Amino acid sequence: MSSLTHFDTQGQAHMVDVAAKASTHRIGVARGRIEMLPATLAIIEAGTAKKGDVLGIARIAGIMAAKKTSDLIPLCHPLALTRVALEFEVVKADSTQASSVFCTATVETVGPTGVEMEALTAVQVALLTIYDMCKAVDRGMTITDCKLLEKHGGKSGSFVAPT
Repeated sequence: MSSLTHFDTQGQAHMVDVAAKASTHRIGVARGRIEMLPATLAIIEAGTAKKGDVLGIARIAGIMAAKKTSDLIPLCHPLALTRVALEFEVVKADSTQASSVFCTATVETVGPTGVEMEALTAVQVALLTIYDMCKAVDRGMTITDCKLLEKHGGKSGSFVAPT
């Protein structure tokens, strides 16, 4: 395991110097889900939430969050993103799982540092937006299982999370 890169030799936090790193095509893919009551999921699917199109607004919120990651996470570099895409998968409750909306974010750039944080931030903010838009009918929703699925590009190469 390599050492933590956001600390200098004296243990002080710092922004990593990426000036000497090669610009490569970098991709980050993250996923998470929000669990909810079946009735809440029905409202989302029917498009009858009082605040509007829940998944459409959550998609825009996730895209905006990816673009603002460096404003939210102190040591992240501001990046020129070339692509941010969010996909939602609706899963109805059955005997093995709760009603859920899964969100997958894919973020890309060409640059000297990766986009994992942007993908993770996009997922979390999209799921928080779903919570915000539906909390009037279901305050018991749970955001869970947010993780990095894939990372490609850069000196360290690719990472694919075990399934």
